Amino acid sequence: MVRAPAGGPAADVLVIGGGIIGLVTAWRAAQRGLRVAVADPEPGGGAAQVAAGMLAAVTELHYGEQTLLGLNLASAARYPDFARELTEATGQDLGYRASGTLAVALDADDRAHLRELHALQEQSGLSSQWLSGRECRRLEPMLAPGVRGGLRVDGDHQVDPRRLAAALLRACEDAGVAFHRQGARRLTVVRERATGLVLDDGTALAGDRVVLAAGSRSGRLDGVPEEVRPPVRPVKGQVLRLTVPRARAPFLSRTVRAVVRGSQVYLVPRESGELVVGATSEEQGWDTTVTAGGVYELLRDAHELVPGLTELPLTETRAGLRPASPDNAPLLGPTALPGLLLATGHHRNGVLLTPVTGDVLAHALVTGELPAEARAFSPQRFRTALTEQPV
Repeated sequence: MVRAPAGGPAADVLVIGGGIIGLVTAWRAAQRGLRVAVADPEPGGGAAQVAAGMLAAVTELHYGEQTLLGLNLASAARYPDFARELTEATGQDLGYRASGTLAVALDADDRAHLRELHALQEQSGLSSQWLSGRECRRLEPMLAPGVRGGLRVDGDHQVDPRRLAAALLRACEDAGVAFHRQGARRLTVVRERATGLVLDDGTALAGDRVVLAAGSRSGRLDGVPEEVRPPVRPVKGQVLRLTVPRARAPFLSRTVRAVVRGSQVYLVPRESGELVVGATSEEQGWDTTVTAGGVYELLRDAHELVPGLTELPLTETRAGLRPASPDNAPLLGPTALPGLLLATGHHRNGVLLTPVTGDVLAHALVTGELPAEARAFSPQRFRTALTEQPV
């Protein structure tokens, strides 16, 4: 039996999901003067607790994703001001570092692949510098002697996703966002419009608009009509955290990444001494088990890249779920169901796209339209036969 809300006005915006995407949406909407509520059992959790926090618009470039590149670059350009604003609002350091990224090759095949990536970056107007193996090791002396070459990308930065999530949670609370620490059980639809949701404990919440920002679980919410259900699936990623003793610092001065035996591996050093190693990419459904094989493969590949790494203490192993869409790009803004908007499907770019997602959703909530930079990422692209309706 559904219980009615205890009292008080309905929210202007209900956000389903309190990860970094849901939180930045709620914060930006509240800054626009909207009454916002977030439903999540553990706000500030989710994939941000596992993510490494690479802001890698350049080194994450893949063939066929040039449209996504524009959105990634737009968000990366906003990060310095975004991080400064969030830190000033909360007093919390986000671990934002403009330290750059070095992508290296360990054999001839990897070197050829990296050369192709460099050519694609140059064709796309991106800034990266080709280095010899010796020049790579001069930048990062801990690299293996066998490194054949690499790409120096000073514009790819990093942030600590756990600190980012904590700061966004604080900013939302300070901005008056209401939190319902329950999961969302069902979307409420009345006369072909989203009008609220029902929580796991049966409480009904009313809202003028609903933003579905539940990460990989966005496609599982009951009550969402099939024609607007987001096509989002979970992609498992296992990540390790090691600690660099003060006596060994500095171990690495920037993010280092490579393709080893066809698998991506990256090492992200934090100023705190933490070293994040990731990440596997596994189509394993909803499984979040940390496996011996996953840990072994990450350590094996990371050891080939930086041999001294295996002497460091292993302090944490985690697995999380990336929300992936059919084209690996996010679904942002109004759906064909009036009152329902999406902010999901960010896949491997959720942390990078946090600033632009907040701005895009706030604009859509206030104006009913997507800004030009985000129109290619409308949920409507998977339903081209339907005309977008106002929110």
